[in-house]
Amino acid sequence: MDTALLTRIAEALERLAPPPPPTPDLGQADGFIWHPASGRLQPVAQIARVPLSLLKGIERQKEILFANTRQFAAGRPANNAMLWGARGTGKSSLVKAIHETINAEQPRALALIEIHREDIATLPRLLEAIRAQPRRCLVFCDDLSFEREDADYKALKSVLDGGIEGRPANVLFYATSNRRHLMPRDMIENERATAINPSEATEEKVSLSDRFGIWLGFHNTDQDNFFAMIDAYADHFGLAVGREQLHAEAIAWSVTRGSRSGRVAWQFIQDLAGRLG
Repeated sequence: MDTALLTRIAEALERLAPPPPPTPDLGQADGFIWHPASGRLQPVAQIARVPLSLLKGIERQKEILFANTRQFAAGRPANNAMLWGARGTGKSSLVKAIHETINAEQPRALALIEIHREDIATLPRLLEAIRAQPRRCLVFCDDLSFEREDADYKALKSVLDGGIEGRPANVLFYATSNRRHLMPRDMIENERATAINPSEATEEKVSLSDRFGIWLGFHNTDQDNFFAMIDAYADHFGLAVGREQLHAEAIAWSVTRGSRSGRVAWQFIQDLAGRLG
């Protein structure tokens, strides 16, 4: 086979090969969504979030996560964080609100990158794409959990703490979950029952959560904090309604939902604002 023919074959193969993923430009926006199929970070023009001052009843969680994120933005050591607990209690809202507040203090300090739960196995690829970037990145996965026969947790474990390269210095990983240990109890129990050393198998599963330096629990709020949320929203949006009527309607709304939480408070305010025009 002559050299010219080999050259034509090589050129044809190059044309058929997919182009390399573009180098991400983290200066385009403050928020991005990771699309692993194309290896692209999609800029988000306007991140959907609630101001930090309107998140009530989670003062301790707010204080800890804000301090950790501020350290990271300033170039100091910081921990990956797991926010776990009841639905609608402000976990993802807190992450986005703190990102906004930090960037208000230090413009363009942090890029918020969302990776979807179903793409968590591609997390190493994402980190490799942004490892050399000068901008600090807060990688965020909402509603993270793993089911039986799901091996994606191994990719997350190696990224959080293990591997030769380790987590890039310009990356911090935050996740929210309804589960404290990310995996259902029966999955952990099954590993215990089938392992040669049951205690080691259990530790293998639970240690995924241990790789988060910060654990913050979120729980359904009491009535006083629920009223504080409602009052803050009503004041923020200038809703012309008396406190007694506001609280009475808020209680009735929470009863129909079967819970008191930040999400329920926000839904009530949306309904009230619509009725008030």
